[in-house]
Amino acid sequence: MSLTERKHAPYRADIVGSFLRPERLKNARKQYEEGSINREALTEVEDNCIQELVQKELEAGLLAVTDGEYRRSYWHLDFMWGFEGIDHVTMERGYLFQGEETRADSARVVGKIRFVDHPFLAHYRFLNGVVGERAIARQTIPAPAQFLAELVRGENEQHLNTIYPNREDLFRDLAQAYHDFILALYKEGCRNLQLDDCTWGMLCDAKYWATRTNGTASADELKKLYIRLNNAAIAELPEDLILTTHVCRGNYHSTWAASGGYAAVAEELFANENVHAYYLEFDDERSGGFEPLQYLSANKLVVLGLITTKSPKLEEKAAIIKRIREAEQYVPLDRLCLSPQCGFASTEEGNKVTEEEQWAKLQLVQEIAKEIWG
Repeated sequence: MSLTERKHAPYRADIVGSFLRPERLKNARKQYEEGSINREALTEVEDNCIQELVQKELEAGLLAVTDGEYRRSYWHLDFMWGFEGIDHVTMERGYLFQGEETRADSARVVGKIRFVDHPFLAHYRFLNGVVGERAIARQTIPAPAQFLAELVRGENEQHLNTIYPNREDLFRDLAQAYHDFILALYKEGCRNLQLDDCTWGMLCDAKYWATRTNGTASADELKKLYIRLNNAAIAELPEDLILTTHVCRGNYHSTWAASGGYAAVAEELFANENVHAYYLEFDDERSGGFEPLQYLSANKLVVLGLITTKSPKLEEKAAIIKRIREAEQYVPLDRLCLSPQCGFASTEEGNKVTEEEQWAKLQLVQEIAKEIWG
């Protein structure tokens, strides 16, 4: 059997999830926010754009496809806002990226966290119906650790402490809410769930971490907490649900938030998180070398994010193949795959590339995968 003929994700030529929003979708969202169209009209535009995107993904040869996160403003916050006990708030400042500040939206605890229903279930139902038997419909959501990081961000923590004076109660409720959501998603037909998690990318950057916490938090303790929380949320799930995680250092309008290799988190993350595979950012020197992959536990796969979504420049095929061969020194080739380093639009602003450049990047991923794995 050819190495490209995998029965489930991750695939040799893969994606992280988000795609550039078409202009008509951006215009419809703006019209909705201004009150000139209603929710139903916006949903119709979203539906049409997602149908067109799925067709393009299939034509690009992808075996697992997403809805491009077209119904979201953010890769993470829209999901958080879908739980009972969470409110959509605006902070004094957004996140500080390299040379740019994000919008200032956030998620704040206002009551006990529970899964009751969630808009992402309907979103997945639509995607799965469009995809049918032609490919795997993948759902992407932020990891529980990422949710926790948002709840203790700035002034959010004061509100959190009021609702959850005992943090163990918070961890239990958050893990249970995730678990309940995932089971509901499974009932909708989902068999491929990706947990997006920048918390590890931030822990890779000692300078970023020191600035963020003012020296008041232990990175080692947080790593253990993040693993415990993530694993609790995904424990005792159906065996045919493929769980993966994506780690990067921030992806906003072609900028980044943190730098540093995976050595700072490798022993905990790669050995102890109970996922099938890791989608890892490796597109430039900020991500360090491949040596930390030696800590990967047996049978887990790594999707090498070697093609950048932050720049329109198309990578040299030979250079990417050389890097895959370097990674092979630490992980066998049959446990490696290839993808872009992140999505093309982690937020609706999108990265500074065109749609044509976006699809050219994915075509390159396909070409390299066929040459490497056959």
